[in-house]
Amino acid sequence: MPNKPRMPRPQRQSRRVGFAVVGLGELSAEEIIPALRTSQHAYLAAVVTAEPDKGRAFAAAAGLKDSDAYTYEQFGELAQRDDVQAVYIVLPNNLHREYVEQAARMGKHVLCEKPLASNTQDAEAIVKACHDAGVKLMVAYRIQYTPHHWAAKHAIAAGKLGAIKLMDSIHTQVEDDPSVWRLNLEQAGGGPLPDVGIYSLNTLRFLTGLEPEWVFAAQYQPTDDPRFKEVEESVSFMLGFPGGLIANCLTSYGADKTTTVRVLGDQGTAVLDPAFPYVGLKLRLIDKKGETTPSFPDYDQFGLEVDHFAQCIQQGKEPYTPGEEGVQDHRLMDAIYESARSGKRVEVKKLSGQDLFRTTGNVPRQLKAGG
Repeated sequence: MPNKPRMPRPQRQSRRVGFAVVGLGELSAEEIIPALRTSQHAYLAAVVTAEPDKGRAFAAAAGLKDSDAYTYEQFGELAQRDDVQAVYIVLPNNLHREYVEQAARMGKHVLCEKPLASNTQDAEAIVKACHDAGVKLMVAYRIQYTPHHWAAKHAIAAGKLGAIKLMDSIHTQVEDDPSVWRLNLEQAGGGPLPDVGIYSLNTLRFLTGLEPEWVFAAQYQPTDDPRFKEVEESVSFMLGFPGGLIANCLTSYGADKTTTVRVLGDQGTAVLDPAFPYVGLKLRLIDKKGETTPSFPDYDQFGLEVDHFAQCIQQGKEPYTPGEEGVQDHRLMDAIYESARSGKRVEVKKLSGQDLFRTTGNVPRQLKAGG
């Protein structure tokens, strides 16, 4: 695996946004906390975990004090911490609503891991809670903040691929531990679809700027595998976009690790392979003149997303991936599961004016075309 990139020196801490990371699993330990320690506009101010000793150990390793480590029962005490302006929720999906709503009541801005919740009802409640409290809410769709994905998006928007006709995406991995929370329906809300399949769903929406009009899906849940007593093993789903654009997607907890996205136009093709890992992304743009492979300076995906959210807080702007973006994915996943159960195509309710949430003006400058 490539080495982590060396990031520029951060600004003074007094100018940055203090974050509390809630949940100290592998993602927090290996990606989020290191990103906050080298962030340009954010810094780690506190940690929250179930285990006091673990919290103090993480605090010490990050140069914090014992008093900067909190248990979940002490989470409400962060209300007294003026230096903690935001929280990053990194918990099982069914706990997102409880902790986001509590953070909102404390007046803390919230960056929440995807999916936004374990079901659409909770996702909608999360958005309402943050809106009512006047705090910002961002879903951690890191792929919407990488130069690779933005270069593909710009190529599509500029017509370099011609008219887009077909798309496909695969995101699979082998989940071999029956005890993990991702295989618990109550905690996860589903199997690979809301965990890894959501990357395909969200990325195709992001790249085209279009919303599906219908979905058609099938799923497989074996009866003789203890891993899949509660959730599906695999899902195949088709998305129908305006203008006849069709996308096919595959996601699974039983197939070898694969992460790809292909966008096929009548004059060219964009291929992201691998498309979703934390490092080592690769984009190929193919047209009648040949193939190009854009390269970019080293970057940290989590650093880019936390910096964007921190700047939104500092500047009073809405994040590019607000809570409504997460709600839309939940609605589409509901339609996918409904289609898989019924064996029929499911029409998707068109977004109304009040549901439109694209905030293109708030894209980080370095990701804009020509930026």
